[in-house]
Amino acid sequence: MVKKTISKSPGKQRRQVRTAALHERKSLLKCRLDEFLQEEYGLRSLVIKKGDLVRIMRGQFRDTEGKVTSVSYKKGLVYLDNTTITKADGKEAAVPIHPSNLMLVKLELDDERKTLIENKVMKVAESEE
Repeated sequence: MVKKTISKSPGKQRRQVRTAALHERKSLLKCRLDEFLQEEYGLRSLVIKKGDLVRIMRGQFRDTEGKVTSVSYKKGLVYLDNTTITKADGKEAAVPIHPSNLMLVKLELDDERKTLIENKVMKVAESEE
């Protein structure tokens, strides 16, 4: 297994994010878990998914909670149900938010996500031994 070299140059780091494949961009959309969820699942962060309940930690909509309506892997942004602005022509527009400014409060659990969490917990437990 060959280890990838990681550059310290900010420009090269931005270029790697910009030119990353779609499946690699999905892993960049990780979001911090709430303290209670961290204790419950034993994980620090998870990839955001449609239907999750999140709290906005930074920006114009700080300290508001909302449900994730869509996730753009290509742009690396998350859209929530209650973060809208009124445009000059009177239309409502959703405001995109970067996942680093969000905290997961409640997870949308389905079978796929449950197995993902179990596998991650098992992997962490094996690495500690």
